[in-house]
Amino acid sequence: MGGETSLTLVPGPTSPPPSAAAAKTGGSATALAPGFRFHPTDEELVSYYLKRKISNKPVRFNAMAEVDIYKHEPWDLSDKAKLQTRDQEWYFFSLLDKKYGNGGRMNRATNQGYWKATGKDREVRHNTQLIGMKKTLVFHSGRAPDGMRTNWVMHEYRLVEEELEKIGALQVTDLIN
Repeated sequence: MGGETSLTLVPGPTSPPPSAAAAKTGGSATALAPGFRFHPTDEELVSYYLKRKISNKPVRFNAMAEVDIYKHEPWDLSDKAKLQTRDQEWYFFSLLDKKYGNGGRMNRATNQGYWKATGKDREVRHNTQLIGMKKTLVFHSGRAPDGMRTNWVMHEYRLVEEELEKIGALQVTDLIN
């Protein structure tokens, strides 16, 4: 894959009810049994899902679709989610594009807006060991610097260099509204 992979959690007001989502996909939507919820911790997202994705290892329950989230507006992402639930959160693996070939900045623009980082990155730890970082981004409609802030929030997870060196190089993004 040519870039870093991220896991995205996207909650929002537009998620269809599970029966509508399953009907739309011909009944093939992934679903949990009644009473079960998919609410992984930051540590689980990084240490299990992201590391396994980067390492091409299988997961017990494949709840995350691979989607280029920057090619879609946040309100359109619920249709792309692999796991259809009543929860208004969606998880995705997504490759990140660098804005400039060798630069460190990522291109987080969509057709109708852009994702802007808020605050500083937070550490994700397994016990006391630093394993990843979590970046929070908010969607703004329009173009910078005049974009209008929305209620769409995304959490982007990435492995720290030490972890990447152990397994390869990918990233996870978690999008939340």
